Amino acid sequence: MASSLSHVFLGVTDEVINKPEIGIPERFLRPDKQASILLDQTNPSQTIPIFDFQTLLSADNSQLHNLFSACKDWGFFQVVNHGVSSELLEKLQIEIENFFKLPVEEKTKYKIRQGDFQGYGAVIRSEGQKLDWGDRFFMITNPIQRRQPHLFPQLPSSLRHTLETYILELKKLGMKLFELMGKAIEMDLKEVENMFEDGNQSIRMTYYPPCPKPELVDGIIPHSDGSGITILNQINGVEGLEIKKDGVWIPVKFHPDAFVVNIGDIMEILSNGVYSSIEHRVTVNKEKDRFSIAMFFNTKFEAEIGPAKSLISSENPALFKSMLMEEYSKYFFSRNLDGKTNLERMRI
Repeated sequence: MASSLSHVFLGVTDEVINKPEIGIPERFLRPDKQASILLDQTNPSQTIPIFDFQTLLSADNSQLHNLFSACKDWGFFQVVNHGVSSELLEKLQIEIENFFKLPVEEKTKYKIRQGDFQGYGAVIRSEGQKLDWGDRFFMITNPIQRRQPHLFPQLPSSLRHTLETYILELKKLGMKLFELMGKAIEMDLKEVENMFEDGNQSIRMTYYPPCPKPELVDGIIPHSDGSGITILNQINGVEGLEIKKDGVWIPVKFHPDAFVVNIGDIMEILSNGVYSSIEHRVTVNKEKDRFSIAMFFNTKFEAEIGPAKSLISSENPALFKSMLMEEYSKYFFSRNLDGKTNLERMRI
């Protein structure tokens, strides 16, 4: 995989924002960007579903049916009353904002190293590659032995301790969500546990600075996540996430104090195509900073990615190939994000 990696772009902040006289460089411009459609946010049929997590845990048939429908029809939903304290979330916001305000010399200590995909910045794999309007820091957090010694252990202590607490809280939430989604689709719960308990987990912290012409750039290009599920925390309340539904781009209206959960490619594969891994993108704001942290939940590295055996029968044959998570992960991180191409290559 190392031979496919070129060099690292550290971020838009110091290259462009601190040099306003150069305008928006060509490498960020996306003149063919499809415009988004504003729907009626008061109409429940036009907004992503919202679940009270404590009510979901009651797991009655109506709640499970609603969760099933959300995963099938939308591929996205929000959870409120999720049990993560507002004090922890406020502290996390302060720590992440402070990290991205560090001098570039400090953040460079965490830059992505040759042959890797973890760290601060973005991998440039081709000369004409378009760049996202944002600064990001990505790293594997579980299993702990896979943490890079120059990344998580070397973060400022206050950020490191806050992240550790947050990660533990979201691990519990993520596993419960896997169990509920498995139950909703009648997947063997032992199979869910064997796949995801203490699985591969990672986080991406992102800062999207204001852009003078936000309609010409992307915070993150359209893609589907390679994960089982992703839990997104919109740190400072500035919106920007959009999903592609029925061929049009729809802005996501965040419920206060909610996490947004989306189905990743792995969960679509496991469900044999019943659940939907939806393309999404991030737009940026003309005047406001936006901060977010996404946590990605995957299977164990030694697990086999493929349709769940408990769902496959002669009447419901497998629609996707199977491969080890280790191989799946290497392929995913060796390429640039590009719509749903990662998922499509798994189809039979």
